[in-house]
Amino acid sequence: MVQHTFSAIQWMVFIIASSIVTPIAVAASFGMDPVETAGLIQRTLFILGVSCILQVFFGHRLPINEGPAGLWWGVFVIYASLGPTLFSSTEVTLQVIQGGIIASGCLFLLLSAFGWIDKISSLFSPVVTGVYLLLLVAQLSGSFLNGMLGVGYRKNSVDVTITLISFLLVLLTLLLLKKGPKKIKQYAILISLCIGWILYALFGLAKPIEKPEGIVALPEILAFGPPIFDAGMIMTAVFITLLLLVNLIASVQVVNQVMTRFGQQNVHRYREAGFMTGVNQLLAGVFSAIGCVPISGAAGFIGTTTIYKRLPFLFGSILVILISLFPVVTAFFAALPTPVGYAAIFSIFASMIGLAFEEFDKMPDQKRARYIIGIALFTGIGAMFVSSESFANIPPMITSLLNNGLVLGTVVAIIIDQLTKSN
Repeated sequence: MVQHTFSAIQWMVFIIASSIVTPIAVAASFGMDPVETAGLIQRTLFILGVSCILQVFFGHRLPINEGPAGLWWGVFVIYASLGPTLFSSTEVTLQVIQGGIIASGCLFLLLSAFGWIDKISSLFSPVVTGVYLLLLVAQLSGSFLNGMLGVGYRKNSVDVTITLISFLLVLLTLLLLKKGPKKIKQYAILISLCIGWILYALFGLAKPIEKPEGIVALPEILAFGPPIFDAGMIMTAVFITLLLLVNLIASVQVVNQVMTRFGQQNVHRYREAGFMTGVNQLLAGVFSAIGCVPISGAAGFIGTTTIYKRLPFLFGSILVILISLFPVVTAFFAALPTPVGYAAIFSIFASMIGLAFEEFDKMPDQKRARYIIGIALFTGIGAMFVSSESFANIPPMITSLLNNGLVLGTVVAIIIDQLTKSN
């Protein structure tokens, strides 16, 4: 029981650490005040916890944590600047995005009901999954390095003190994972987070914890106001749903591969996972949160910590929900120094590169696989270097694809894989 408790806490910390940055960034882009920011964090954490539980019981049934979808994050950021011009005010813009998330949920339900998700999943050969993993790590590497160097934490340049602490935490985590006793290995991330936060407090780097009002607070429904279903946003939501479906299938496949290492049966429940993703999108829209999606990083977490059982994951998800209901606890975790979070989970995401090469090894025709990998990575990573400002005059629906190297590269990999298949 003690082992399950610590494992659950580590899952909880991993879910929060890998998700807390998104609502904070979205709130900042819309100029929300501290109270509004705290509300968005609370609602997002609540939806993440509920989504994890629904998926593990009725969806894919795997220990895959949900996280705010990067695509919806992108929509929030894009419309933070475009919205007031298109929709007259920031408030209306948020209501339009809220309507888009609800529309996405409905489309997910339709795709699942008609069985189209199973057909789409057949496009994910090992080479496509491997490309997806490499592009995911490549896309995240910039955020991780900026975070660990302290860029944007206290100033917009490299902070030497934060950099030294970050790399110390990375080394500590690696030592615990590789050299520590078996029981210590499972809790390496939790130990690193605690030590990192203590070091930040000792060096005066930790940010003060906001003092919220009230002891218990239920997440507010339709906090942005009634949803507005704009035709342009609905078209964008349709496109984003298809891209999120790519993310969903890849995440389930990757985690399934890791689970087989521990003797777990490899069962693909794409249709059920898609249906529950639709439910979770609807909940995110109703609770004015950021739409979520299963995160591939769970594969790295499971492979690194060997915590693969569903029970600790379930308890960890319940803890996330409970945290969201207590403003004091939510404020405490919201104060987690982002560089500490990045440093503690650095090794988890780095390990996913190894998973990608394991997928490539499954391809019988290695020459064809390398051809696909080359074109997909060249396209996807290249897109990551194109500035967002370059798409200022491009419709947001198209921008969602062209300005997202992860999705663009994966789509290119699917197309080239299908075109080069031998009959």
